[in-house]
Amino acid sequence: MNTSLPIAGPGAQQLTSSARHGSPAPAAYRKRHAAIVRVTHWITTVAFLALLVSGGEIVLSHPRFYWGETGNVNMRPWLNLHLPSSRDTVPTGYGYVLPDQNGWSRYLHFQAAWLVVGTGLFYLLFGFLAGHLRRNLLPAASDLSLKHLGGSLVRHLHFERPGEEEAWSYNVLQRLTYLLVIFVLFPLMIWTGLAMSFGFTSEFPVAVRLLGGQQTARSLHFLLTICLVLFLLIHVLMVIVAGFRNRTRAMITGTMITGTMITGRATPPTE
Repeated sequence: MNTSLPIAGPGAQQLTSSARHGSPAPAAYRKRHAAIVRVTHWITTVAFLALLVSGGEIVLSHPRFYWGETGNVNMRPWLNLHLPSSRDTVPTGYGYVLPDQNGWSRYLHFQAAWLVVGTGLFYLLFGFLAGHLRRNLLPAASDLSLKHLGGSLVRHLHFERPGEEEAWSYNVLQRLTYLLVIFVLFPLMIWTGLAMSFGFTSEFPVAVRLLGGQQTARSLHFLLTICLVLFLLIHVLMVIVAGFRNRTRAMITGTMITGTMITGRATPPTE
């Protein structure tokens, strides 16, 4: 249940009046996202893109991945990206070496990572204190049945546009996915990232020992990045399917258009 109230005004009144006569109804606006949710969403988005750019440049310094504590060009990697490298000590088969951009990329990666951590902690604090997580992200027990989950999955796989009622609350797959990203993927990204820091592991060696070594931490960090990129792509695709302009407006201004545009009856805002 979403506790946002409709923004009353002449537009909303005109919507009801026009709908009674079966004429095209103008749009009314209703609050959708709190300001803190919108601000933390866009800060995280920008910081994540910075992490992708800088992380990609860091990977180019050694585009091979290993398991265990150590890894070098004399060892067989479990994954070789077959990309040109920014280090001449890494044999890639290419006849050139990329410019070494590790200086600014590592600095940007470090700063963007802490920005994500700070923003995430602020979001969680707000989510717990304001009831946002309980109200908007925790699925109801009835939604966790196999029938309900299966039906929601089928609708997503068919790229069905959500109905009016789904515009005001997340469906069960969205809730479960967001919980997975917030409480599993991002914490693991932070953990594996810190486990690659010699300064951090010198003080907390158990952090890397539990993962199986620094090269394992690097490999897991890379795999988690792929999971988050896939989440981002699917998220954007679902926004496009649901109505890109309206959904993006809601995440920028906090309001969405409600009501049926051409209808014999209006669709009233849900409480």
